[in-house]
Amino acid sequence: MDMPKYFVLNDGRKIPSVGLGTFQGDEGNSKVKEAVKLALKLGYRHIDGAAAYGNEKEIGQGIKESGIPREEIFVTSKLPQTAHAPGSVEKALLQTLKDADLDYVDLYLMHFPHAYKADEDLRTIRHASGNGKPIIDYDLSRNYASTWKAMEALVNTGRVRSIGLSNFNILKTRNLLSTAAIIPAVNQVELHPYLPQNELLEFSRQHGILLMAHQPLGGRPVGVVHAHADIPRPIDDPVLIAIASRLGKSTAQVALSWALQKGIPVVPKSIQEHHLSQNLQLFRLCHTDFRAIEDLLSKRGPVRFLDPSPHIGFNIFDEEKDEPIGNRAPWD
Repeated sequence: MDMPKYFVLNDGRKIPSVGLGTFQGDEGNSKVKEAVKLALKLGYRHIDGAAAYGNEKEIGQGIKESGIPREEIFVTSKLPQTAHAPGSVEKALLQTLKDADLDYVDLYLMHFPHAYKADEDLRTIRHASGNGKPIIDYDLSRNYASTWKAMEALVNTGRVRSIGLSNFNILKTRNLLSTAAIIPAVNQVELHPYLPQNELLEFSRQHGILLMAHQPLGGRPVGVVHAHADIPRPIDDPVLIAIASRLGKSTAQVALSWALQKGIPVVPKSIQEHHLSQNLQLFRLCHTDFRAIEDLLSKRGPVRFLDPSPHIGFNIFDEEKDEPIGNRAPWD
C-alpha cells in the first residue's frame, strides 16, 4: 500500500503529508530562500513557516522565484506569542502576508499557548534584569481562548483558509474546545519515535483535529528551550539504524515513514538536496519494524527536546494544571 500523499482536514481542505520545515534556530536564515526553491523544485508542496522564525521574507522570495503557481503550494504560518491580544491577531497576520508577499496563508496556527508582553510593533519585551527572558503576559497566557476567538474571525477575511494550534497539550486543547466555534484543523507538536504523543493523538482524532509533527527526527531547538541536549536524537538510535541499514534507507526516512504510517503529516527541515529528496521517498514499514519503533517509548520513556519551561518559568505541557497558575517567574 502506498503512503498517503496528503491528509484531509476537518474543513475538507487537503494538506500534503510531507512539508518543508523552515525553522533554522541558531543556524540563521541565510539559506532559507534557496531551500524553499529547491524543495519546491523537488516536489514539495507544503512550506511550514512562522513569524517567530524571522524568515517569512525569504520564504516568500523562494515561493515567487520557484515559478510554481501559488495555488499549488500549501503555506503554513504561525501567530507569534507577542500577538495574543485579540486586537493584535489580525495585525500580526497582515505583517506575515506583507513580509512573505502573499495574499493569504493556507493554515494559520497559534504558535504556543502562552503569550509575551509586546511593544506597539509586536516585539518581545525582555526582563529588565538583562537576563534575556521574555516578560510573560499571564492573563493572555491563561486566556488563549480569546486569542482563538480572534483567529476564528480571520477565516471570513479570506486571508487564511484554515486555522489551528501548535504545541498544545490535551488539557489546553480541551479547554479551548469548550468555547470554540471552529474546531482547530491541526495541532502541530513535537512528535518523533522518542515522543510519539499517543494520548494526544487519540484525543485529537476523537475531536477531528489532525496532529502534525514538527521536529519529527528529534530536532534541535534553540539553546534556551533545548532540553535533553545530551541525549542522541532518535535517528541515531540503534533500532532505527538497524532497520535503515537492512532496508537500504536513511534513519530519517525510517522515522518519517513511521509517522506517516501512524497517520501523522511531517515537516522535517533540511537545506541539503539529498536529504530533501530522501525525505519525500517514504515507504510502509513491515509490522515487525513498525512495532520495534513503537516499543522504543516503553524501553526508555518519553524524551521531549523542546521545553520552554526554564525560559518562561512554568510548564505549558502540564496535564494536571493549566499553567501558568501564578503571576510571577522565579527570576522576577
